[in-house]
Amino acid sequence: MSELAFLPQPGVIFTLASFIMMIAVLVVVHEGGHYLAGRVFGARIEAFGVGFGRELLGWTDRRGVRWKINAIPLGGYVKFVGDMNEASQIDPAVMALPETERRGLFAFLPLWQRAIIVAAGPAINFLFAILILAGFNLALGHQASPPVVERVMPGSAAERSGVLVGDRILAVDDRTVDRFEDITAQVVTGTGSRIELLVQRGDKQRRIAVTPAMVESRDRFGNISRHPRLGIVRPAEVIEKVGVIDALRWAVVDTWSITQTIGRTLRQVVTGDRDITEMGGPVKTAQIAGQQASLGLLSAVAFVAFFSINLGFINLLPIPMLDGGHLLLYGIEALRRQPLAEKVQQWAFMSGFAALMSLMVVLTWHDMGSVGLWTRLASWLG
Repeated sequence: MSELAFLPQPGVIFTLASFIMMIAVLVVVHEGGHYLAGRVFGARIEAFGVGFGRELLGWTDRRGVRWKINAIPLGGYVKFVGDMNEASQIDPAVMALPETERRGLFAFLPLWQRAIIVAAGPAINFLFAILILAGFNLALGHQASPPVVERVMPGSAAERSGVLVGDRILAVDDRTVDRFEDITAQVVTGTGSRIELLVQRGDKQRRIAVTPAMVESRDRFGNISRHPRLGIVRPAEVIEKVGVIDALRWAVVDTWSITQTIGRTLRQVVTGDRDITEMGGPVKTAQIAGQQASLGLLSAVAFVAFFSINLGFINLLPIPMLDGGHLLLYGIEALRRQPLAEKVQQWAFMSGFAALMSLMVVLTWHDMGSVGLWTRLASWLG
């Protein structure tokens, strides 16, 4: 593919607007989960903020909740009465309140209710993605290719390993596959190490070991990615009209598949099999958001669903400052039958904050290079 065939990159203003709009939608969805669960259990809520920093626009509703749009559009929060800050750390002064003043304060809700309120944010991210994908299935039909080898590319890893046209792939590394898309997800998110295919050939099953070749490819915008390739071509997609139940079922299947892919990629980063910079930071995310939005509404909404799953998964990681960190502390509290000491919790939150900020700095620095900023700066200074 020649460089002239690539689609033009969307402008900076369009990219920023697309990214901010996506973040705003997902923040409202995520924090809306916390808010609604808090309302169910009678927790008193002080503020619902979209973004951080100085308030740009806000109003107070009849329940006393301050709804705010803030200057830095990179997140959001629900602040419960008694929280010391937007990270939902409990104000130590609240713990000394008399029994008569504790009603409706988050800190004094039963542990299981606090856990549900915290988990509701990531949960609604997954639910939001499921509803989007189910809507696509209903409107466009469920699209998938059977896991059959349509063609084997000459000189490919598959050809060298003896994969033949017509082979039906039943499993990859003992993970059952029902669609060709399952094969792609398993292979492309791998690290290039040897995999084992279970194939149906005629009336017999056989196992074939294949070591995928690492290749570089470019997408429609010219973005380069390095990934493993077997060298087999999928059959044409089959579009199946589905009802509400099957639309939801396939949406759950796809959401679970994406979640597994995210988890596999993160595990590879932790074990050192994949470079941390492949995760992508806010700059790279903004670039992709702009690119997908430039392809049209359907592509933009599909990316919102994908990023919602990412957001839900990342927030469940057991890192203080994230929802998963809160749940981890609640789990420890349940085992000890009492919360950790205030100083220990403060240390945990500060450590989590430092780790997240360090990761964001590393990813952002690399993102700047991947979008060509450092090259442009060097040319201007030179």
